[in-house]
Amino acid sequence: MRSIRKKLMQSNWVILPAGALVLMTANASAQSLPPINLLHENPKRPLTREEREYQKQLDDAYKATIKEIPEQRANDPWAAVRPTVPAEKKQK
Repeated sequence: MRSIRKKLMQSNWVILPAGALVLMTANASAQSLPPINLLHENPKRPLTREEREYQKQLDDAYKATIKEIPEQRANDPWAAVRPTVPAEKKQK
């Protein structure tokens, strides 16, 4: 009985560090970069005429929507803390 327990205890000293090494290696390999294909010269295909027209419509609609947004006033979070300087001192 003791010899079996002794063998199990001795094997734990090998199994635990080996398991820790496997876990650390698995984490490190999961952080590697995806494969990069350098042989592909041009992955984007040229757009058809309909696709270009659709893209232009989307761009025009976006620009029109952006123009409708009113101008935002400047946000100054320190305005209440900063002392106001009279206009006479600013001119000097």
